[in-house]
Amino acid sequence: MALCEAEKTFVLHGVEENFRVDGREREDYRPMELETDIVSHAFGSARLRLANTDILVAVKIEVDVPFPESPHQGKIEFFVDCSANATPDFEGRGGEDLAVTISSTLSSAYSSSLAFDLRKLCILHGRKCWKLYVDILILECGGNLFDAVSLAVKAALWNTQVPFVKNINIDGNNVEINVADDLYACERLDVKKAPVMVTVCKIGDKCIVDPNAAEEQCSVGSVVVAVSGNKFSTVYQTGKGSLHPSTLIESLKLGFEVAKRLDEALWETLSQIQPDQDVGFLK
Repeated sequence: MALCEAEKTFVLHGVEENFRVDGREREDYRPMELETDIVSHAFGSARLRLANTDILVAVKIEVDVPFPESPHQGKIEFFVDCSANATPDFEGRGGEDLAVTISSTLSSAYSSSLAFDLRKLCILHGRKCWKLYVDILILECGGNLFDAVSLAVKAALWNTQVPFVKNINIDGNNVEINVADDLYACERLDVKKAPVMVTVCKIGDKCIVDPNAAEEQCSVGSVVVAVSGNKFSTVYQTGKGSLHPSTLIESLKLGFEVAKRLDEALWETLSQIQPDQDVGFLK
């Protein structure tokens, strides 16, 4: 979607007056709708709709061998697929660069043990571990993909059930893992401090969160802030422009505050979800 100069000026003036084109203020999010446990063959799944942005996440689990440098940890891997139907920009190979950027940002955000403890995925030190495959499908793109993807990933990991290991048989180099026969004998992942990403865009002299597709075109520069608990787990700058140091500090502060509110709203929503029920929330 291309905007003419008059439309960009209209968006800019709205941001300066703290009254955006859809009626929101600068720190407001669009309505969200969240569903969990919707992919039957996955160990955990979630679907999040942020206005016109639609994200589907599925988590699969396999037994793997730990990395030699981290024999006491499991593994987590992110894969992003940008559907060609999400936006005309994704036709052909248009979405590949964005998919790689999102997956690498997620990997960076989840790499710290303070954000996600991979030690809980270890089965046998140095020999066997669980590996999580987090598959992310972008069904529709209406702006603010990083935020929507991070919330959907956290909800899917919250919904993930790891099989309970009943016993381990070791015969030389062979390791046999036996899991419980009961399908409901599973363990939940601890995702309390899993990162939440917030995109802060600078439009004119003001910073906003949750930009829609039109506002993203008017932004001179953006910062994606991933917050885990009370700490930053990663910071990634997007866009073609640069930010003044004072603007960067302001963006980090705004992103941190909004991420805390967003995480609280997500946890409140997850605590309300019952089987086969979807719950919407704001901010």
